[in-house]
Amino acid sequence: MEVIRSAAEVRAACDRARAEGRRVGFVPTMGALHEGHASLVRRARSECDLLVLSIFVNPLQFGPGEDFETYPRDERGDLETAERLGVDLVFAPSVEEMQPVRPPEVTVDPGPLGDRLEGASRPGHFRGVATVVARLFNIVGPCRAYFGEKDAQQLAVVRRLVRDLGFPVEVVPCPTVREPDGLARSSRNARLRPEEREAAGCLFLALSEAAERVRSGERDAATLVAVMAREIGATPLARLDYAAVVDEETFEEVREITGPARAVVAARFGSTRLIDNLRLPGP
Repeated sequence: MEVIRSAAEVRAACDRARAEGRRVGFVPTMGALHEGHASLVRRARSECDLLVLSIFVNPLQFGPGEDFETYPRDERGDLETAERLGVDLVFAPSVEEMQPVRPPEVTVDPGPLGDRLEGASRPGHFRGVATVVARLFNIVGPCRAYFGEKDAQQLAVVRRLVRDLGFPVEVVPCPTVREPDGLARSSRNARLRPEEREAAGCLFLALSEAAERVRSGERDAATLVAVMAREIGATPLARLDYAAVVDEETFEEVREITGPARAVVAARFGSTRLIDNLRLPGP
């Protein structure tokens, strides 16, 4: 496995692979690798010839007072994990390498999709995500890029980015990996105290209850939102940020389940904020 810090060297390596007829797979991460990331790597490894994994904690997607400085970082452990999983090339740049001008004078506007839900709770978050993903896609070039459905709104933003700006990238969505109690795997889970970790299972319980109501014939989104809010609100250590039912593609809140939709939730457990979502059964 090769570890590269330079954008120019990564671009050259990917260009060489494509010139040799090899398919490039790309897994962008912020490090603190866990089983969710591992599932993306395994999928990419099975479908591609050159597998690139990036490790970069992007300051642009953290707002004032958010956890950029305390975000979990373990590069040594991440490199060991990446090698064990069969990654060919790790791109681990500095902030200066990724953002020579700080703050950048040109950024990527994620459009109305970026102002909803996570965008409303974290103003500027998706502009930061879209800007760094565009930079990474420019470096890696034509590829298959693998993203987890745990960050479903981010996945929707990336799909719009590729569609509207014409990146030669195939975005591959991958299922959320969960703990035995249903909690979605996340780098932030490591920051939960034991009692907070136990309480965090309420997110999946809330989503599952909403999905079960839909299976039983419920179509009213307000009823489903109330069900989720009640489940999370009944957990003493949980502070609900939002619960919503949204259109699968636009992430606009819906009033009735008439097509592909997701239930989405966000809550705080102590100082740690977690998000989750579940695709609802079709009507």
